[in-house]
Amino acid sequence: MDLKKRVEQYLGPEGLVVAMTECQGDLSAEVPKKNILDVMHLLRDTPDLGFNFLSDVFGVDNLDLNKPKKKPKKKTEEGEGAEAEEEPKEKGPSPPRYEVVYLLLCLERNERLQVKVRVAEDDMEVDSLYPIWKASDWPEREIFDMFGIRFKGHPNLKRLLMWDDFPAHPLRKDYPLEGQGEERHLVYDD
Repeated sequence: MDLKKRVEQYLGPEGLVVAMTECQGDLSAEVPKKNILDVMHLLRDTPDLGFNFLSDVFGVDNLDLNKPKKKPKKKTEEGEGAEAEEEPKEKGPSPPRYEVVYLLLCLERNERLQVKVRVAEDDMEVDSLYPIWKASDWPEREIFDMFGIRFKGHPNLKRLLMWDDFPAHPLRKDYPLEGQGEERHLVYDD
């Protein structure tokens, strides 16, 4: 049985999968944020799945993904025309801005799976995978540092790359490329 069918078999009846997509042979499963620990336990502990290796965890900011795209300028007889904004395809609430993506590997069968969790701006907290995979320690800290997503249950959630009182999260797409004028003043003790 192929991977997609096996994942659907174990996660589908429980309602633990929101969506599954396959792109160029890579399978991706989106799961509800509240069920991430249950899903990861099933993916690791079920013999038919056996995803026993967490290879990476990273954050994604989808700020511009759901904005209407501008149509290219049409040339008119008098010269350049005006840009027109395209209507959004779907009406209704936009999906959450952030994602946390987990890359899993089954070493026995050399199968890979992406597990995605969407994170809304008004609830930027996800359960930590540290109790399941210790390898999630530093990637979760990096996501916290760069995006501001907190990981509930993480034993040492503090900044990893920026200094402790850095006021922003530099990988958010609304953070300016030239920075916000932050300065770090180093104090050296003798």
